[in-house]
Amino acid sequence: RRAKPNASCPAPDDKRTKPMKPAEREQNPCSAVYRRPYRDRVIHLLALRTYKKPELLARLQRDGIMQKDKGTLAKILQQVAKWNAKDNSFSLKEHLFQTLQTDWPGYTEIDRQNLKLILSGKSTPSQNTSNISQATSLGPSERDAPARP
Repeated sequence: RRAKPNASCPAPDDKRTKPMKPAEREQNPCSAVYRRPYRDRVIHLLALRTYKKPELLARLQRDGIMQKDKGTLAKILQQVAKWNAKDNSFSLKEHLFQTLQTDWPGYTEIDRQNLKLILSGKSTPSQNTSNISQATSLGPSERDAPARP
């Protein structure tokens, strides 16, 4: 007779909690995103493209949105987004691109690739812009002179 017939069998208590296996999380990223803070979900959606408010709300509802969060979208958009009056859309504020997680569970592989392109584009123009603005603020002789340390 054995005391424990099979040590690898889960205990009865484990059946109630049912932790998600990594494979299940990959198949259903919405459930992983649903547990994330609402503000972070908005930030990661706006990082990929601009959204109009109804579009953004519809996208968030598709991922699963808590009833209490529906009314806070306007407040979150004021904190994290720039409003474009021409087409009434919202885009992510520049400083928040630094806080993005490229391995965000709601991103597809295509989204991750697009985000890498967006982030690489964000870092390059900022360097070029500072060089151009510095050159235009200098006089002609200062522009041609070697840079000082």
